[in-house]
Amino acid sequence: MGRRDDACGGPLDARTNGPDGAREATNDREWTQELWSSVRCAGLLLTLLLLVDWGSGRLALWRTALWLALAGLLFVVLYPARVSAGENWLTSRGLVREHGVRTDLLVSVRYMDTIAQRLLLRDALGGRVEIDPEVLVRNPQLWYRLDQGARKAASDGLLLCGATALRHVSRRVDQETARAVFNASGLE
Repeated sequence: MGRRDDACGGPLDARTNGPDGAREATNDREWTQELWSSVRCAGLLLTLLLLVDWGSGRLALWRTALWLALAGLLFVVLYPARVSAGENWLTSRGLVREHGVRTDLLVSVRYMDTIAQRLLLRDALGGRVEIDPEVLVRNPQLWYRLDQGARKAASDGLLLCGATALRHVSRRVDQETARAVFNASGLE
């Protein structure tokens, strides 16, 4: 999770173990909110299904177990991946598995614009991470860590595919950062 350094209790940068040992890490600041949203959605579905069964007089133990399994399945589908980045590494931890790449050894970055936008990162060691680019837009510190490593990979001649995808994400991060600065200063 991370240390909480402020009075509001928001997660900040935390010391976590990267792929090559303990290092300073930057985490997705909104992951906890997304997790609670998935819990609330699953709980709301379960509550509504149980209320409908109770109102119709068909509430039974087997139906309750079925609705509980359905709510659990919804939670698993909605569970957000937790993205963390440090110096030359990026990981995405799901409910069951964790995937990681060395950003200084990136060989490919692909921007997949299908139903859900995804950024697919591959490194020279065979690591593969698929993340939502919106996580990078919402967390400029994560983007900075990824960009730093990708620039090193490009200067070393490893990153052969992905400059366009990285420029696209960079543009979006810059736009959102500028919008946040304008909003904070009242210049909207």
